[in-house]
Amino acid sequence: MTGVSHRILIELWHTRRSLVFWVLFPTLMLLLFGLIYADGEGTGQSFDRTAPGILIGAALFFSCLSGPITVLVGERERHTLKRILLSPLSGGDYFLGIVAAFLVIAAGQAAIVYGIAYAFGGRFHGSFLLGALIVVLSVMAYVGVGFFFGARFARSTEDVNGPVAAIGVPLLVLGGTFFSPDMLPSYLLKATHLNPVFHMNEALKAVSATGAGWGAVSDHLLFLALFSGACLLVGTRSYRRMLVRESRL
Repeated sequence: MTGVSHRILIELWHTRRSLVFWVLFPTLMLLLFGLIYADGEGTGQSFDRTAPGILIGAALFFSCLSGPITVLVGERERHTLKRILLSPLSGGDYFLGIVAAFLVIAAGQAAIVYGIAYAFGGRFHGSFLLGALIVVLSVMAYVGVGFFFGARFARSTEDVNGPVAAIGVPLLVLGGTFFSPDMLPSYLLKATHLNPVFHMNEALKAVSATGAGWGAVSDHLLFLALFSGACLLVGTRSYRRMLVRESRL
């Protein structure tokens, strides 16, 4: 598992354009929405509320959802999957190795997002341990969805953006990344409770912006834990099917 994560991080470092985008996009989004909402409630409060949503919906979304798809496409294009076939690496270890690599990236993105928010008066008001758990579960969920699409559907770099845009953007909109879910019609509000992004946003916003404790976000944590566990199972199964398919080529 450690070898997988280390190799992925080295490869991402060599293709720095993705890393630059994963830093630049959430930075611009945080500044944009933070300053827009600051007009009505003050800069500090605005960045208190905006930072967790931007971390979940902009930073982690684009890096941890599209990143695994890109990794798997790269494995195919470089024909390294053939070597994986000959290794004793299990599907679970491979998936967790990818999760570990993107947890490192997520930690860097969290530091950048909250560093900028702090400069404008925003603060993290809750438990850092609880916030970290929410981020870990969010990364596992995003990586799981990205791993599934990468293993099942993405055959070339041109296939990467399609699943991300088609599936991811509606999840962000309905998940309350850019505006409160209370603005949604009642039927959409009920449906969005099945959306993992909704639970990520609601949990981290409550902990970060209002200092909510474990009890206040327990339902969101339970959903994310179950969803992340399901992603591990689906990701492992997708990995095995991908290797079987590659062995026939």
